[in-house]
Amino acid sequence: MLNRAIIPASLAALAAAAPAPQGGNPETGYTGAIHITASSAASGQSFATSFAPDSQISAIVPTAGLAPPRVSSVLTGPTSHGPYSGTPTTTGAAKAPTTLAASVGTLPPNPTATYYNSAGVPLNAMPAPYTPAGGLGTNGSLPRYQVNSDFDFESIALGLYQEWIELDLFNNGLATFTEEDFVKAGLTPEDRSLIEFMAHQETGHATLLTNMLGERAPVQCTYNYPYRTVREFVDFNQRLTRWGESGVWGFINHLDSREVGQLLAQSIATEARQQMSFRQMTGLHPYPVWFETGIPQSWSWTYLAPYISSCPANTTRLAWQNFPTLHILNSANVNRFSPNDTALNETTGDRIADPSISTPTLPEDQSCEHLNITGVGCGPSISRNKSEPLSFPGKKVLFEWENPGQGVGPNNSYITATAAGVPKYAAWVSQLNLTYTDLTVTGPNTGFTYQPESFVYEGDPAANGTMFVAITDSNLFLTPFNLSMINPHVRALGLYQAG
Repeated sequence: MLNRAIIPASLAALAAAAPAPQGGNPETGYTGAIHITASSAASGQSFATSFAPDSQISAIVPTAGLAPPRVSSVLTGPTSHGPYSGTPTTTGAAKAPTTLAASVGTLPPNPTATYYNSAGVPLNAMPAPYTPAGGLGTNGSLPRYQVNSDFDFESIALGLYQEWIELDLFNNGLATFTEEDFVKAGLTPEDRSLIEFMAHQETGHATLLTNMLGERAPVQCTYNYPYRTVREFVDFNQRLTRWGESGVWGFINHLDSREVGQLLAQSIATEARQQMSFRQMTGLHPYPVWFETGIPQSWSWTYLAPYISSCPANTTRLAWQNFPTLHILNSANVNRFSPNDTALNETTGDRIADPSISTPTLPEDQSCEHLNITGVGCGPSISRNKSEPLSFPGKKVLFEWENPGQGVGPNNSYITATAAGVPKYAAWVSQLNLTYTDLTVTGPNTGFTYQPESFVYEGDPAANGTMFVAITDSNLFLTPFNLSMINPHVRALGLYQAG
C-alpha cells in the first residue's frame, strides 16, 4: 500500500484544534460472549495466603552443555561518556575503489516474476514429499552463516553499531539512575531487571553479528546520551529501538546471504519486543500500528551516528550516507497531559532523536507523569489511551533543517551530505506507506506542512507511533521494497512522534 496524498496549505483552517476524542468501538465484535471477572471467577473460593516449598517432581541433574563465549561481558557500573572534542584523523564514509553511477536507475518489473496461482493447489512438481516447488536455500545445500557481498557486510556492520549502543545504553541507564529514581518514575526493581535482561540480550546479538562479519567487525565505542531523568532515558530508548528495528526491516530481504537474514530476523524480533516495552514504560500505546516500518540503511545511520562520541582507532567505518538533520520544532512532548500545548523545541537537545523534556524541567502542573487518570496519565502501563492525541491529521508541523557539511558520528568524522535539489515536499514514512505533503518554505532552511490523513487499510491511520519524515525535492512513487531509491532526493531527515 502506498499513499501519495498532497495536503494543500488551504486546509490549515481545518486543523485549528485537535479533533474531539472518538467514543465507542468501530468494530462490532462478538455478541453473547460470557464475561468472566476476577470476582466471579473467585466466587466461593479463597486466594492463596501461604507459599510452601515447590512440589516434589521427578528430575535429574543434567550435564552442563557448552556455552559459546560472547564478544562482550555483562557490564556493571558506568563507562566513559560525553561529547567528542578532538580532531578526526579521517573523514567521510567508507568508499569502494570505483563508484559506477551517481544513483541507481529505475527498471521495469522483474520479467521472471510472473507466478500466479488461481487454482489454490501446487502447480509444479514437488522436489520431495510435502515440499512445494520454489523457495531460496531449499535445495539441501549446507548453510553458510557469513555475509556474502559488500551490501551484506555494510548492512550487518551497521546493525552491529546499533547493537553496541543498545548494550551500552541499557547498562548506562541502570548505572546512572538509582532504584529510587526509577520508583519515582513509576518503575519498579522488576522493571530495572527487565532492562538489565535486555542488555544481556544485546551481548548475544553483538556476538551473533560479529561472528557473521568476521575479523573486521566493528567494536564497542563511546557514546553521548541526551537524557537527564529516567523518563527521558526510557523515551530515548523507545526512539532508538524504533529506528534500530526499522533499519533492519528495510534491508533484510535484500541481503545476498539468506542464512544471515534468517539469524538476523530471529534477533530483530527481540528488538521489537524491547521497543514495545520501552513504549509501555513511557506511558505510550505499546504498538499503535498494524505494520512496522522499514527504512533504508542511510536513514538508520543518520539517526544513530549523532549519539556515538568516538570509537577505537581502526574501527571499521561504514559506507552509508549521513543526511542533514530535520528539526521538528513543535514535535509533541510525550510527558504533557495536553500535547497540543507543547512549545517549540521541547526536547533535551538539538540532535535528531533527542527525547521530550520531563519534570522538573517541565512544570509538574503541566505533566502527565504522575497523573493516574484514564485518558490523561502517562505513567508506565501495559497500555494507555489518550483523550488528547500526541498529534492528529491536519496538524501544522514546523520544520527547520541543517545545511550539509556537518561533522557527526564517531570522532565527528562522518560528514552530512545531500544530493537533493530545492525542497518541495515532506515525505512521511510509516507502516507500509510513503505519503507526500506539500512543503511551504518560509525562510532559509525553514518551512511547514500538515500531518497527512492517510490510511494503510480502512481503520488503520498510516501516521502513528514513532515514525519517520524527510524533506525531499520530488514526490517519487516508491514502496517498502524499493524505498532506498528516495535517498538522492532527501534534503534532510527527522523523527516524528505521532499518535
